Amino acid sequence: MIVNQELNDLIATNREIIQRELQEHLDKLEIPERLKASMVYSIEAGGKRLRPALLIASFYAYNHNINKVLSSAAALEMIHTYSLIHDDLPAMDDDDIRRGLPTNHKKFDEATAILAGDALLTFSFDLITNDPLLTDRQKVQLVQLLSEGSGPKGMIAGQFLDMEAEKKAVTLEELENIHTLKTGELFRFAIRSGAFLGEATDEQIRHLDEYAHFLGLIFQVQDDILDVTGDPDKIGKPVGSDEDNEKNTYVRLLGLNGAIDKKNHYVQRAKQALNKADAEASHLMSLIDYFSKRDH
Repeated sequence: MIVNQELNDLIATNREIIQRELQEHLDKLEIPERLKASMVYSIEAGGKRLRPALLIASFYAYNHNINKVLSSAAALEMIHTYSLIHDDLPAMDDDDIRRGLPTNHKKFDEATAILAGDALLTFSFDLITNDPLLTDRQKVQLVQLLSEGSGPKGMIAGQFLDMEAEKKAVTLEELENIHTLKTGELFRFAIRSGAFLGEATDEQIRHLDEYAHFLGLIFQVQDDILDVTGDPDKIGKPVGSDEDNEKNTYVRLLGLNGAIDKKNHYVQRAKQALNKADAEASHLMSLIDYFSKRDH
């Protein structure tokens, strides 16, 4: 397994690569200045670029020419950023701080934030369809996967179910379904599209799909744990905000120790799936522990 420092260096390197890719695409946009500033603000607000890192790592498990996936990775980060802008809006989570900075609607205004999110969403598909390194077949496949993962059958459904579940009791199965859709579907896109572009076999992609499912759940459980035990300066928001908002979390449902036990179960399932995909020696294995032990 890759040592933690090597993995940290890899994530940092990928973050720099994706940041340059994002900036290059945004610089080319000839659009109203305030709209562009709002888009750039949230893109540059930080973050580890974990979803693009997953896409690159999945591709790298089977192919090493990462230039082929950079536009797709940037598109994925735009989708993720748009979802955060909209999540923070008063009608949704009503958050004032994101990554230690004022949220987009606080920095600009609510209407501008909505349109900046819409712009990032739609621009992401432009990146894929105009990528000169992809074949027409690959473009169609990626657009289909991304629209499914981010749309009403994926992330949007998860966000809606999460919103409807506020201040209501849910079962563990219902909570898993919410997070499989809300968080896991973009992870699934990252893993599946990276492997697809890397020319993994259908069988390998099927097992990676299972890996992505459990990785998304690992990420969410750890998020819930950090909301109780994390350092506010590291996680970029106040600790206990989920409890204050009466949100359904693994900790609220299972208790802190129960949430940790459930996370460890997901970790074992993710590792088993990765072994079946013949990718156990890849960065994807180390990313399981990285996700499960992260402190922000």
